[in-house]
Amino acid sequence: MLALTVALALCSALANAASSVLQRRAAAVDTPAEPGGAGALLRGLRRLLRRPDWLAGVALLMLSAVTQGWALAVGSLSLVQPLLATELLFTLIVGGLVFRRRPDRHTWLAFVALAVGLAVFLLSAAPRPGRDDATSRAWLMAGGVACCVVLLLVLSARAVRGPARAALLGLASAVSFATTAALLKETVGRLRLGPGVMFSHWSPYATAAVGLVAFLLLQSALGAGSLAASQPALTLGDALTSVALGWALFAESVQLGLRIIPEVIGIALIGAGSVGLANAPSVNRGWDTPAEAGGGQVGTRRE
Repeated sequence: MLALTVALALCSALANAASSVLQRRAAAVDTPAEPGGAGALLRGLRRLLRRPDWLAGVALLMLSAVTQGWALAVGSLSLVQPLLATELLFTLIVGGLVFRRRPDRHTWLAFVALAVGLAVFLLSAAPRPGRDDATSRAWLMAGGVACCVVLLLVLSARAVRGPARAALLGLASAVSFATTAALLKETVGRLRLGPGVMFSHWSPYATAAVGLVAFLLLQSALGAGSLAASQPALTLGDALTSVALGWALFAESVQLGLRIIPEVIGIALIGAGSVGLANAPSVNRGWDTPAEAGGGQVGTRRE
């Protein structure tokens, strides 16, 4: 079951990365400049609907959601969500193939740091699955704490500007995404009792609502500052919040004691790799044009 969980989580990350790259490619190809407004937005959407690569990206996004739900149904939240950080690695690979760009040495170092950090953290923590669903009391307590944390982060972000604001909003988005994943696990955990039982429960609707909040917070984080400011908070915040929610809601566990030392090293490597990859053109939208003749390698970030 562990191998299936890991495979499904990695497939979800790969599908999401490929979806982002394909949709970015479709949006970047000869999009005519038009005045703003709802009419221009609708015309742009109609053009995208005629592009096979954009439609393929949407299909992959749906596949990513299905495989994530499946992974959460058979595995622990504490394992699945940290593995989804590999989306950054897959974006680098798929972006390089699609846009024919070759990452530079610093980008590859960031790639290795994130990959090694994830491996060290997950091997040291060794997350163990627990229950398939949580009690109402656990949801009230954990959900209440998550709501308070998100509210505090959003209020704190209003008092600052620039990278600090992006980081705080990114962390708020990460907590919301982790909570969405926990709600999704609750939802798919009830699917074994039948679709009627699942849809009569509150969790599917809470999943949609919290997921929308997470998406809006992510857009706010991306608008508040560079990806390099928000991405580490997003990556680490989602992973660590998921471990906490897995313990609080589903009685999942991770190894502590002396293993905390390699776990902290793994977290530090994940953070460093996230910063490096967030500055990589493949992740920050610098690779969304075809490579020029003789310019196969990207060495600087496009502002």
